[in-house]
Amino acid sequence: MAVKMRLQRHGSKKRPFYFIVVADARAPRDGKFIQKLGTYNPLTVPATIQLDRQKALDWLHKGAQPTDTVRRILSFKGVLYLKHLLRGVSLGLFDDATAMIKFQAWHDEHEAQLKRRSDSHKQQKRQRQEYKPVVKKVEEQPAEGGSEV
Repeated sequence: MAVKMRLQRHGSKKRPFYFIVVADARAPRDGKFIQKLGTYNPLTVPATIQLDRQKALDWLHKGAQPTDTVRRILSFKGVLYLKHLLRGVSLGLFDDATAMIKFQAWHDEHEAQLKRRSDSHKQQKRQRQEYKPVVKKVEEQPAEGGSEV
């Protein structure tokens, strides 16, 4: 049985909201699923993603195949990087504590970058909303003595 990690669409027309779920590949998009892993709201800036990292990692280890969009979400949240680090631990390249230190350093930098991006967006939005008076330039009229015919 092929198991996929994919998005399940909810929300009204032109207002999408998604659940990130694990489902049988043969099940309909919005139909039966095995487990809900989180939510994804693409309408906010930046997009809001709630994800249970441990559940997602467990399903990846079990062989669940993420769709392209879910793969991007997992990468963004660091689940694929954590899987990569744990693979290094299983190969004996470094120990578990080192892997967690590397992941925590990446996570802190990622959160700081998100905060900077969000603050920048809020500042640009504020600047667009500020009152700017409209001033029309008065064009100069040609002199009365020289008429053009």
